[in-house]
Amino acid sequence: MARLLKFNIFRYNPQNSESTPHMDEFVLEETDSMTLFIALNRIREEKDSSLQFDFCCRAGICGSCGMVINGRPGLACHTKTKDLPSEITLLPLPVFQLVGDLSVDTGSWFREMYNKVESWIHTNKEFDPSAEEERMENEVAESIYELDRCVECGCCVSACGTARLRDDFLGAVSLNRVARFVIDPRDQRTDKEYYEIIGNDEGIFGCMGLLACEDVCPKHLPLQDQLAFLRRKMGITAIKSLFSCKSCK
Repeated sequence: MARLLKFNIFRYNPQNSESTPHMDEFVLEETDSMTLFIALNRIREEKDSSLQFDFCCRAGICGSCGMVINGRPGLACHTKTKDLPSEITLLPLPVFQLVGDLSVDTGSWFREMYNKVESWIHTNKEFDPSAEEERMENEVAESIYELDRCVECGCCVSACGTARLRDDFLGAVSLNRVARFVIDPRDQRTDKEYYEIIGNDEGIFGCMGLLACEDVCPKHLPLQDQLAFLRRKMGITAIKSLFSCKSCK
């Protein structure tokens, strides 16, 4: 006989003045290869059509279905119920603005983050649509692609101790984004210009090094390596700037 799964799901609609935060309980019979995404859809179709949660691709690519699963941020479509106990508690990701139930607004946060880190190639070259694509070494291209695999699910931000305490902290996803441009030979920004963006407590020096970000990343990105790389690079930049200022006196 299949297991019976008990789901404790956070419910609250902040746009409804009569709504209050509470937990609702639902029971489902487990099926083969069931994911939390499948379970939530069954709950919405069979038990409560008002349940709010986000999804799009169903394949761990869009990052929409991020939520806290038994105390740990993760993607509902990537999480199989067979890997969980029979009682499952689901909460919305913290840090982000709550839309309703398990749905949060990550889009506004990421748009603001992209503006802060100036997430685009900075170059003085004029774009020539007829020119050949600019070449780069395979190793460099693969390193850039590795960091570009981020699906912006928000799990790393929600697991970050600093981000939970400070809403101005850029978070691992932003710093990973900066690292992607630092290693891109097409971007003409200097280390000093990058330092102006992340060389402070809002950026790389605000990271406490707990590394929960890498621990919960569903794409298993090398966030620990990138944070160490940026901290070392920005530290050296600060020391060079300090000695440069002293030599000018």
